[in-house]
Amino acid sequence: MATFEFPKKQRLSRKKLWEAVFQKGVRLKAYPLALYALQADLPEDVRVQAGFAVPKRSFKKAVDRNHIKRLIREAYRLGKPAHFNTLERPFALVFLYLGKDTPDFARISRAMRAVLNEFEAHEATTQTQTDPAPPGPDSLPDRHRV
Repeated sequence: MATFEFPKKQRLSRKKLWEAVFQKGVRLKAYPLALYALQADLPEDVRVQAGFAVPKRSFKKAVDRNHIKRLIREAYRLGKPAHFNTLERPFALVFLYLGKDTPDFARISRAMRAVLNEFEAHEATTQTQTDPAPPGPDSLPDRHRV
């Protein structure tokens, strides 16, 4: 059964990890959202920690920034069970709003689905690239063959 919770332990709150996601993480875009993702060491029972950001440069009023963050959090909370059930490695995610105008929930929800699908596809391709097949007799150098 899918759980639509977003408890405190799944929120990205460590400042160093937050900065590392922006510096070292991979960036995926589905306008008006950008997703920064970084494989991270998280507590054992947590698969994903997420943070949400809206630039002060685009939205001067805190009320507007907080409203957009609430919309993004809600779209993430509703879309999370469909995308993170098969995740094998823990990730820290930051969702950044790129638009210049205040969005409605339908627009944010579509962008969230698109960016999570892109993340899922990216994770599947990097997982297959980083997990090579176990070495067999053909992969040994010539001097080690019997």
